[in-house]
Amino acid sequence: MDLSGPQIFALLFILIISVLLWLQSWKSKMEMRKIPGNLGWPLIGETISFVSEFSSPSGIYSFIRKRQHSYGRVFKTNILGRFTIFMTGREASRFLLSGKDGVVSLNLTYAGKQVLGPTSLLTTAGEEHKHLRRLIGEPLSIESLKKNFQFINNRAIHTLDGWIGRRVLVLEEASTFTLGVITNMIMSLEPTGEEQEKFRTNFKLISSTLASLPVNIPGTTFHRGIQARNRMYSMLDLMISRRRNEEDVHNDFLQSLVRKHSKHDADDDSEKLTDAQLKDNILTLLIAGHDTTTAALTWIIKFLGENPEVLQNIREEHMRIRNARESNSSHLTWSEVNNMPYTNKVLSETLRKATILPWFSRKAAQDFTIDGYAIKKDWGVNLDVVSMHHDPYVFPDPEKFDPSRFDVMLKPYSFLGFGYGPRMCPGMHLAKLEICIFIHHLICRYKWKSLDEDDALHPTVVRMPRNKYPITVEPL
Repeated sequence: MDLSGPQIFALLFILIISVLLWLQSWKSKMEMRKIPGNLGWPLIGETISFVSEFSSPSGIYSFIRKRQHSYGRVFKTNILGRFTIFMTGREASRFLLSGKDGVVSLNLTYAGKQVLGPTSLLTTAGEEHKHLRRLIGEPLSIESLKKNFQFINNRAIHTLDGWIGRRVLVLEEASTFTLGVITNMIMSLEPTGEEQEKFRTNFKLISSTLASLPVNIPGTTFHRGIQARNRMYSMLDLMISRRRNEEDVHNDFLQSLVRKHSKHDADDDSEKLTDAQLKDNILTLLIAGHDTTTAALTWIIKFLGENPEVLQNIREEHMRIRNARESNSSHLTWSEVNNMPYTNKVLSETLRKATILPWFSRKAAQDFTIDGYAIKKDWGVNLDVVSMHHDPYVFPDPEKFDPSRFDVMLKPYSFLGFGYGPRMCPGMHLAKLEICIFIHHLICRYKWKSLDEDDALHPTVVRMPRNKYPITVEPL
């Protein structure tokens, strides 16, 4: 078959790029030779082993544990097309998460950067990151949570009312609940209806793309995610336009941004956001207010179902709260939610045992040394959180679900349920509020039974039960 001029040029271009990538990887491989570990096969590295163990009940913990046994607490590997170094422990945690001296920066995957956009809070660093975090932090602030408290309360009750008499997939229900809350807080999107369903469908595709292979051809996860992101941005464009033209006015975060950052307002351009920044960071806020909260809510219900003594203890706490009310109202109050000490210990133990984000990915912004190993600028470094949360010296009998571990204060940087430092989860307070409200109504009114004991995990960055935790529910 004869090749045309453009085809020959395309093949030569691909060949040149492949050679350059190979040379770059060979250089990195040579520079890493003093770091213990195994970079695996050419190109694919240890990706096959990594992916195959990702879905096991222990997830990547089994992959990491084998290599720690052979190489120690710091080791190199090559996964998902990236040379990276795994390290664990409090000192590594303090070094990588404190943000001190700009030693490291966030290291999103290429797919994550493409999906979230160049102006997302998660793709910026330094002063730009601090500035942007302040500008978009309003919907996750305490004042905003107080304003939306009763809405969250009503959504939890409404969601649970629909659980009786059917097979419930907790992960799906938790996803619908958390997305309904955050989209209403940000843009007054109704939690049910056609528009919410379109938004949810696109969001699920986007979320599944964050850890995918960045191959943008039809049929791939990455391509479907980019298309879904474009559809979501078109919906946001229409919302922003209607808000600017005062065709659809609401007292919400999007309205305040449109008003505050309009071209006719404020003289200080540093306090304005472009439409691209608006859309990138609305998507970022949706992810911050959905993925990890959905997983945490699912895991806490699963762990309570598996640990009757813990369930009884937390139920007693919530029954005392309910019985102490002067009225028969089923609605929680803000002060009640902030007085649930045992519930917060159960949540912390859930985040420890499940370790929803099993590692934090960073990139060296400059050369540095840790544990005696020289780390070069631009190397990828992963803080292995799952090993820290299963360290028997810090958490005795780590496979046991035991909220009493948190009766005493732990040393800083030893528990990373919501991260630590300047990049601590921006949705932390919203997550705690949603979970405390939801758990209150669940355990005060219902009991449940698991329909599947499978402990395998979804092969995604955020650790979730693969079976979505199916249950049946009945009144107490």
